[in-house]
Amino acid sequence: MTKQQSDRAGRPCPFCRIAAGEEPAHLILDEPEVVAFLDRRPLFKGHTLVIPRGHVDTLADCPPATMPVLMAAVQRLAGVIPAAVGADGTFVAMNNVVSQSVPHLHVHVVPRRRGDGLRGFFWPRVRYASDAEAEEYAVRIRAAL
Repeated sequence: MTKQQSDRAGRPCPFCRIAAGEEPAHLILDEPEVVAFLDRRPLFKGHTLVIPRGHVDTLADCPPATMPVLMAAVQRLAGVIPAAVGADGTFVAMNNVVSQSVPHLHVHVVPRRRGDGLRGFFWPRVRYASDAEAEEYAVRIRAAL
């Protein structure tokens, strides 16, 4: 039995409910460690979410042993979705906390077509003031590792 968690408001995690078969979803993949299903509010038709079956809030919380299985499922779906839905490719993305509408780790596999209207990343880009500032950030992140 998969451990189910609650969201911030104390409601059962909807993705845990889908993984347990307690919440309806259009399942794409149902395996012992991962589940994939159509997003209810897709960017484009065929937009699929891939989740670990066990509850994990964010990528940083994911057990290392789960990552290869999760990403192998993402890779398989990214490889077949274009032909399945007549797309040119896919966009693969994951949010952690910010913009994560359901606090259960999930990877988006979104069909893409040339000229579909999505433009790169959905947020403004910034520049480092100098190479020294960029190196300062690199040092801070390396130190955190």
